[in-house]
Amino acid sequence: MEWLLPILLALLGGAAVTLQGQFMGLMDQTLGTRESVFITYGSGGLVITLVMLILQGGNLRAASSVPWYAFSAGLVGLLIVGIIGFTVPRLGLTSALTLVVAGQFLTSLLIEQFGWFQSPVRPADGTRLIGILLLVLSVWLITRR
Repeated sequence: MEWLLPILLALLGGAAVTLQGQFMGLMDQTLGTRESVFITYGSGGLVITLVMLILQGGNLRAASSVPWYAFSAGLVGLLIVGIIGFTVPRLGLTSALTLVVAGQFLTSLLIEQFGWFQSPVRPADGTRLIGILLLVLSVWLITRR
């Protein structure tokens, strides 16, 4: 049963991305992309700052052992929320998030195929490639007009 919690959390994460996309799309239409990213990251930054203060800093001492490129996660997050906020009101929630998820699948396949960024190597065998082809077909079916 220990496998159930990660699955449920992943589904919850997917629901959270959907809600964030819708909410950011609403802000983007009224305030603009930069402003919605600022509000999203500003409020999230404030909350995690308060959590870190309450927990007295957490475990940041080990930061020197983290690869330098991992520290770009926050910048990548800005890109993600900016793109989602911009694309949702223009493409629709389903199409925008379908394309985002397709980009995730294709990028993750490459990262695992070549073991980039210290990822375990998981070769893109025939079954995985068929899955990606079906994903591309699904994206086309969902996003065509």
